[in-house]
Amino acid sequence: MLYISLRQYEYICAIGRHGSLSAAAQNLNVSQPALSNALTRVEEQLGYPLFARRRGAAMTLTPQGRNFIEEAEALLASAARLENSTDTWAGKARLRLGCFVDLAPFLLARALRQLRAELPDVAITYRVDSFQGLISGLIDGRIDLAVTYGLSMDASFTRQTLFRSTPNALLTPDHPLAAQRDVSLTELATYPLILSEEGLSAQHVLGLFRQIGESPMVAHRAASLEIQRSLAAQGEGVAISYANPPADISYDNMPLQSLPVSDSFAAEPVVLARHGTGPTDAQTAAAERALIRLMK
Repeated sequence: MLYISLRQYEYICAIGRHGSLSAAAQNLNVSQPALSNALTRVEEQLGYPLFARRRGAAMTLTPQGRNFIEEAEALLASAARLENSTDTWAGKARLRLGCFVDLAPFLLARALRQLRAELPDVAITYRVDSFQGLISGLIDGRIDLAVTYGLSMDASFTRQTLFRSTPNALLTPDHPLAAQRDVSLTELATYPLILSEEGLSAQHVLGLFRQIGESPMVAHRAASLEIQRSLAAQGEGVAISYANPPADISYDNMPLQSLPVSDSFAAEPVVLARHGTGPTDAQTAAAERALIRLMK
């Protein structure tokens, strides 16, 4: 009988990756008590601690915990491969594409269409996720390629720049800056900001302001791009986002103005990433070439 569920394996692995219950809970979009309860139950079942806990310090893996997570990651990767298999795809080669959540509405459908046209004998599946979710998926083999921003990727990843994305300031049409063709970070620093709830995204934007010696007030951290747009349209502050839908109206039917940020150093590359730095297999290389032709 199995006493530990796949969900509990996933929770423990997330705690190990992020080093704290709070960060893992945010990444998985679950409550911190749910993670704490899962960890307690798993440790009780195993009979030994997986993490060393010290007040005021990050949770660190015990030797037994490190071994447990290595095997749990392999188990989760096998479960993901099994879950994605169907009779329709029996015997077919597979390619698993990842896409950052804010980029997916703009790029994912076109990418799938291109890949299926150029690789008709390959079963293409996809996963939309956060920065950390994509990185974890690439490392443990649940994702072969990811279209994302290069934030937090180290030298163990191969990245090819697809294009550079400029951030945009979203504000009401009657905002003091709305009549301009573009806007600088210095001008934006005096207004309350609406940033993404996604931790790396918010840190990146605030890091841009630190480069010019500014520390603006953050009014909201929104769970989605459309919530950012709605808050900005209602005058709750200025939203800053690299994703820029063409519509000049929010979901709640309010007009919205979008201005590109003029600071050149704020532009961020959208990359096609895979884990590993050596040559890849022919199928993945063909997929890389197809996506680069599509998006460059």
